[in-house]
Amino acid sequence: METSRQIQRQPAWIMLASEFGESTLNEKGSGEFDPTFVITKLGAKVNRVIVSGLVERLELRETSNGSQMYQGQLRDPSGLHYFSVGEYASESMREFVVQLLDKVDSGEPVLLSMTAKARWYQTDEGAVYTSLRPEEAAIVTRERYASWLVRACAATLERLDQHQKSLNCEPTKEAMLKEGIRPEMVDGILSAQTHYGQIDTEGYRLNVMQALDIAEGKMAAATTAPPTLKLLDPDSGDDADASAGGEDLQAVILECIQAMDNGEGVDFESLVRNLAARGFTREQSEAELDTMSDDGILHEPRFGWFKIVA
Repeated sequence: METSRQIQRQPAWIMLASEFGESTLNEKGSGEFDPTFVITKLGAKVNRVIVSGLVERLELRETSNGSQMYQGQLRDPSGLHYFSVGEYASESMREFVVQLLDKVDSGEPVLLSMTAKARWYQTDEGAVYTSLRPEEAAIVTRERYASWLVRACAATLERLDQHQKSLNCEPTKEAMLKEGIRPEMVDGILSAQTHYGQIDTEGYRLNVMQALDIAEGKMAAATTAPPTLKLLDPDSGDDADASAGGEDLQAVILECIQAMDNGEGVDFESLVRNLAARGFTREQSEAELDTMSDDGILHEPRFGWFKIVA
């Protein structure tokens, strides 16, 4: 008789958005029940993660098979996490996200902490993007958020130290263990070195500095909206004309994306804020973005980000 295999619950990493979001390497065992990992540039093998931040966007969408899914963005000082809650989620999680949507739609700023499963997907063009599937979530106070930031920074600095140690030894398991690298980091670091090669860690250190500043009380930095672009001449009278029809709105959207796209597209909220500064309502902007996507003028390389189709 075949014995059943016990599924081991994977530990959760505490991680800032930049480290998780920049990951393009994944690993899955050959067994049916083997866990899937996202491997970061610093060598963390992430199956589950604890994240926290400001809910920047949350909306209900219908999938291609007709089911409903809530998709959202969670911002911490280093960047954005993308998460989704669908019919596969527990009843308590689905009930929670419905209540959360009401708060977000009312304009109430919400700080959220969640434990989530790491997910990734690859586009037809080969680009890899990460996302989260929440297991548990709770609204937190600024004090709890500040405490999480301190823990996340300490964890990031520890991984940076492990990465630095790995540069001083041969790329073998034995050499890394002898160098003092933690056993649970060795396999991930070896895989990361092979996949990512030499990496620049300065950005992660800057993220830690900014997060610690926020944890010390500069909370405004966690919720600051991106600056708006001044695309049109205010003396030209173009603002009034631009608000008059979809064709002009389309031109402004294209100009915004061209000005703001650093290669990965432009996120929905940044576009809406800039378009609002030009006199367009959120409803107008969202409708036009949907139309431009349907017409093949824009595409979403990942949820909530827009690029101009070449």
